[in-house]
Amino acid sequence: MIIARSPLRITLGGGGTDLPSYYEKHEGFLISAAIDKYVYITLHQTFEEEILLKYSRFEKVKTVEEIQHPIVKEALKMLNIQSNNLEICSMADIPAGTGLGSSSSFTTALLRALHTLQGNIVSTRTLAEEACEIEMNRLHEPIGKQDQYIASYGGITCMNFHKDGYVWVDPLAITQETLYNLEDNLCLYFTGFSRSAGSILLEQDKKSKEMDKEMIENLHFVKDLGYQSKRALEQGDLDTFADIMNVHWEYKKKRSGGMSNPKIDEWYELALKNGAAGGKMIGAGGGGFLMFYARDKVKLRKALSQTGMSEVRFRFEKEGSKVI
Repeated sequence: MIIARSPLRITLGGGGTDLPSYYEKHEGFLISAAIDKYVYITLHQTFEEEILLKYSRFEKVKTVEEIQHPIVKEALKMLNIQSNNLEICSMADIPAGTGLGSSSSFTTALLRALHTLQGNIVSTRTLAEEACEIEMNRLHEPIGKQDQYIASYGGITCMNFHKDGYVWVDPLAITQETLYNLEDNLCLYFTGFSRSAGSILLEQDKKSKEMDKEMIENLHFVKDLGYQSKRALEQGDLDTFADIMNVHWEYKKKRSGGMSNPKIDEWYELALKNGAAGGKMIGAGGGGFLMFYARDKVKLRKALSQTGMSEVRFRFEKEGSKVI
């Protein structure tokens, strides 16, 4: 049996500038961090002439062409896997549709497992590029390249998205002390709302392609916030980083009416009045996780525990996608 896993992620700055509709004209930049919550894929060959898939649904088919799960189907076709005696199962620490990049974590873990089945050794870059090929080119999802790369590489990583599609990947130059302080004071809360990122990102993608002035200027500003976040983190200035989070969230909400809702706004304001120095929604928005940088974790946790939101405690993850 082969067991592969890929980490989920949080975005620390510049989110949204990794979509081709933006970076192919203006280049993009963001900081992404892998966390110790994972999507797992188990894969083994069976004695029956059938393909079994176990995820949120169950599939039992005879050929690859019959598979309903689009990512699994395209991954098997891409790697030219003809075997029809496979069982593929997926599990995850966090539900899908919560803004932590689970789709790309699934894709990279699946590709890692399938390459292992074939006896292939692939680089982290190749893995990320193959995942982008499946999700963006073959399935035409209106998403960016952040999730595939951070799931492959792990760590806290700066990404520059070039106009030709090349992604320059560089670890954030952060001290160990700043890393520990950041890790200790970032708090993740699940809002209870799940959503597909596609609808919100589709709106951004459409406006960017149309060269909508307001959208382009918004993304230019958010990219600059990403660079400011990089400087603040590398200088160990976490108070400034927290302030930038607040500005980022205000500009992020302007990109789509579906980015927030009255309940999310209420929780956000409650957090800022009770120990949070800064915060924002993780992912495309509209649901999923609120992330806060806390000046007073005890006060923040006491206040937010009364809202019914669940806190997910995490650590940063250094390894990226791997076979375990």
